[in-house]
Amino acid sequence: MAPSTNTPWGRTVRCPEGYAAFIPEGRLPSLVWTPALTRALSDADRLIGKLAGEGGRLPNPHLLIRPFVRREAVLSSRIEGTQSTLGELLAAEAGAAVERSPADLREVGNYVVALEYGLKRLTSLPLSLRLLRELHEQLMRGVRGDRATPGQFRRSQNWIGPPGCTLINATYVPPPPSALMECLGAWEQSLHDRSLPPLVQVGILHPHFEAIHPFLDGNGRVGRLLITLFLAERRILPTPLLYLSAFFEATRWEYYDRLRGVTARSEWGEWLHYFLNGVARQSEDALGRATRINALVTRWRAAVADTPSKVAGRLVDLLVANPYLTLTRATQQLRVAFTTVQRAVARLERLGIVSEVSGAARNRVYCATKLLAILEEPARLTPDHLDKS
Repeated sequence: MAPSTNTPWGRTVRCPEGYAAFIPEGRLPSLVWTPALTRALSDADRLIGKLAGEGGRLPNPHLLIRPFVRREAVLSSRIEGTQSTLGELLAAEAGAAVERSPADLREVGNYVVALEYGLKRLTSLPLSLRLLRELHEQLMRGVRGDRATPGQFRRSQNWIGPPGCTLINATYVPPPPSALMECLGAWEQSLHDRSLPPLVQVGILHPHFEAIHPFLDGNGRVGRLLITLFLAERRILPTPLLYLSAFFEATRWEYYDRLRGVTARSEWGEWLHYFLNGVARQSEDALGRATRINALVTRWRAAVADTPSKVAGRLVDLLVANPYLTLTRATQQLRVAFTTVQRAVARLERLGIVSEVSGAARNRVYCATKLLAILEEPARLTPDHLDKS
């Protein structure tokens, strides 16, 4: 490699092939605690604490994890270009036929598998490079990134840029393979550091990971999985209801600009203000959605409470996990007779809880459309954020 040129956070090196690659600084950045950044941290801490407290007291927060995880999977994958909707993913999981390509659904489904795998794995393995490799293997198995060595750090150079660009004219080129493990070692040291507030620490870890870009494909999704798993490991949230991909997707160009500002100009304060605002807004959003869903489900349970059979009530629980249902799948899940489920679904339909959405004479698909509408609402950004965009 040719002599390096210093940059604000890390250094740019000229590689023998003629391209320039960025090697991020291994140490945690020095932060300037402006009043605005201090307020942003205070706001994020207060609202994520409110989500932790009030969210944990909701009647059935564990039932909400499943649809919230799937919403995160759809929005994180959408940032990378996948077009699947939440409704399509949920309908497919319920056993309904959907028009979306199987490849797109598989990519989003893999994100669900990886996230659920990571949350479970944290009970026996700390957040680490090893766990990130395992997540990557789950994420990329059997999809277009399968050629990108699932579960292995890259041994060749990758880059970021518009379609058709090369290493020479790429927007960003991460560390060359020869420097990769040193960069990852420094990143893992930062992961285990306890000197910063947790929200600030994960706010630094995410762009640091993206700057290293250690996999040939799937780095953005692994980097966003990292945020959720960090909050779970540090017990910031007792129930994993907070996911930032909705905020990142709604502010996609600012998300990329802020990440680029870190590597190009060491704009850590601007990035952290953006990130902490995302934590605050998504904490409000998650609590609002969870509260509205629980209120809706409470009304449904009251409506079916006088039913002699308990199947209608059990179907309501299934709808919380997935607003779509088919008679065949519900029969399998509840382990009761098909005709029993059929009668219970008919009752839910009469009560306006579900409606038939397939228009088919056989293999009908039902949906709790009011619940799905809450899940599919776009992220709400406050005027405070919009003024700063």
